[in-house]
Amino acid sequence: MRIFKRIFDLYLQGSMHVALSVYCLIRITEIVLALPPNPYMAGFGYFGTIVGYNFIKYDALARSGKPKLSLNLRLFITISVLAFIGTVYCFFKLNLMTQVVSAVVFAITALYTLPFFPNHKNARSWAGFKIYMVALCWVGVTVVLPLFNADMPMTTDFYIVCIKRFILIVVLLFVFEIIDLAWDDPHLKTVPQQIGVQHTKQLGIALLLVFLFLELFQMERNWRHFTASIFLILITQAFLLFANEKQAKYYTSFWTESIPVFWLLMILLLERS
Repeated sequence: MRIFKRIFDLYLQGSMHVALSVYCLIRITEIVLALPPNPYMAGFGYFGTIVGYNFIKYDALARSGKPKLSLNLRLFITISVLAFIGTVYCFFKLNLMTQVVSAVVFAITALYTLPFFPNHKNARSWAGFKIYMVALCWVGVTVVLPLFNADMPMTTDFYIVCIKRFILIVVLLFVFEIIDLAWDDPHLKTVPQQIGVQHTKQLGIALLLVFLFLELFQMERNWRHFTASIFLILITQAFLLFANEKQAKYYTSFWTESIPVFWLLMILLLERS
């Protein structure tokens, strides 16, 4: 059992699970906006997420001097290199506009990680800013890029999906911020630090109600997608309400990040019915 736990932890710590969430959100965008499925777009999102998240996680360690290359760190480096190769391959299969927008998203990720400005920390440390930058990056990768790559027009549905996706990511990040409340630097000014856990949960529920309100505009076009969104809202609300500082690490690193996976599975299941 210990070897399976180590493999599972490597899967999580190597950012392969969060990358799966991105992959699922891209596939959901293709379904709800009726875009032609593109394996290179989905692959770019998956591999690029592994590279980006591992870069964020281990960049500080790499720049601290000469870190001891433990077996796990070597494995993470190997995973990241292979993912980088996959990212580059898929990147050159995308159209020019998608490549340009993805470069902008990469620049935002770099800004989030690297201290570009003299005597300042990276954007990750900017008080109260982190959650919105992350959500915007996720919207860019999982909604904007698939639409641009399919050469489809930016319709009202597109803008609604962007807003809903932003709301979903923000609420999911509330869960992470609540769980990490005991360890986060007070100067980060995360939402729970500023307004408290209870008010954060209330704000999250209010945002999910906005999500539901926006979903009503698209309900008549596909009742199966609407039903799947109701499932998404309920499960996200449950994870938010049960979030607390005493939850096990897998509560966020696996289960919360699995919500997009459950959402895609529900959509596919309903479409088969």
